[in-house]
Amino acid sequence: MVEIVGSAHAIADPDAQSPYLHELRGLYVGKTPLVLRPASTREVAEILAIANEARIGVVPQGGNTGLVGGQTPSPDGSEIVLSLSRLDRVRAVDAQGGTMIVEAGVTLAAAQEAAARVDRLFPLSLASEASCQIGGALATNAGGTGVLAYGNARALTLGVEVVTADGQVWDGLRTLKKDNTGYDLRDLFVGSEGTLGVITAAALKLYPRPAETAVALAALPDIDAVARLFRLAEARGHAGLTAFEFMSRVTLELVTRHIPNSKLPLRTPAAWYVLLEISSPETGGLADATLQRLLTEASEQGLVTDAVVAASLAQAQALWRLRETASEAQRHEGGSIKHDVSVPVARIPEFIAAASATVERVCPGARPVAFGHFGDGNVHFNVTQPAGMDKAAFLALWSEMAGAVHDVVGALSGSISAEHGIGQLKRRELLRFKSPLEIALMRKIKAALDPHGILNPGKLL
Repeated sequence: MVEIVGSAHAIADPDAQSPYLHELRGLYVGKTPLVLRPASTREVAEILAIANEARIGVVPQGGNTGLVGGQTPSPDGSEIVLSLSRLDRVRAVDAQGGTMIVEAGVTLAAAQEAAARVDRLFPLSLASEASCQIGGALATNAGGTGVLAYGNARALTLGVEVVTADGQVWDGLRTLKKDNTGYDLRDLFVGSEGTLGVITAAALKLYPRPAETAVALAALPDIDAVARLFRLAEARGHAGLTAFEFMSRVTLELVTRHIPNSKLPLRTPAAWYVLLEISSPETGGLADATLQRLLTEASEQGLVTDAVVAASLAQAQALWRLRETASEAQRHEGGSIKHDVSVPVARIPEFIAAASATVERVCPGARPVAFGHFGDGNVHFNVTQPAGMDKAAFLALWSEMAGAVHDVVGALSGSISAEHGIGQLKRRELLRFKSPLEIALMRKIKAALDPHGILNPGKLL
């Protein structure tokens, strides 16, 4: 395998391997005899053919920004890490057709920039977009802040190029908006977390860039007001409502306490905050006018107690930074037990109340830090340790607390993973919330496409 990629791109030194073996949160640390960094789809195919023949486990890895351990090899050192970071070409951009083809190692930010250069928008947006890579984003069916208006990664994918477990290459890079010719293999590979095949390139949807956007931060008295504001924003903004992010008071307190140059630009604290974005295809202040009217109406209804509308791009970026640094801010408060869940939008207030009571029961004094993408039902219900508690003792409660919070999610007909995937972290929990038939069907698909089980062993299933 070393000969395939060249010795410079076959990493055997443990110190040099370190960035590929440590998961972002520090929950998982793996070991590997070799990190391989192929530069082409052909090289990926050759590696998988050999690995399949020799029954060697292969762990595909993108930017290593995953949050459930799906990109981390086993600690027993039996699996090879396949880094896709050198597959970093933008193969084609079709502004007129509204598509582009990029390789798996292209970062999300680079894909956005490639679209912007032809005055188009690639709307997938994550806090980790500077390092997150397209292959990993598709493998986990990433979500982010644009799902409300544009959908998640699967909805933004027209086609994929995939290397199968035995080293064959499926060229599914179609840019058709309609293709009704049998089973949709594209959607099977997107979201499969590298367990069915290795995505090496993708055909992605592009959209017209908004002519203008308006951004505001609003303060609200309770979570029910957040729900009512969302319904009002939908009614007034229609398709122009491109973001509706919500954050608890505790969340913004941590951000302003720990993130440099962060300041809450409102007069008085509130129980909840909402970051709204209205976009318009036309210039002339239409987005700003729509947002101003919305906030005025919401204030008259008692939903909003205070609000600020960004008067410049810099101010809009500062407001977005309050939301995007929420996870980072928690690290300064000790241990954090994180839940990436979704429930029906109308039941978010019910979930917040029930999950908060559950946290208090499992660990009195623990601090729920709730934020997320209200419009698509995705709640990042993270829990920070009580002040003064031993971090290790708190993190030892992870399984108990996650199980209890997931029970609340299940009772509300929700999902235990909204956008992060299953990986290693939620593999056992998946068995509790998927029916036996669903699990059996998933295992049959896995066995059909990867009969020797070499692709990302021990992940998802």
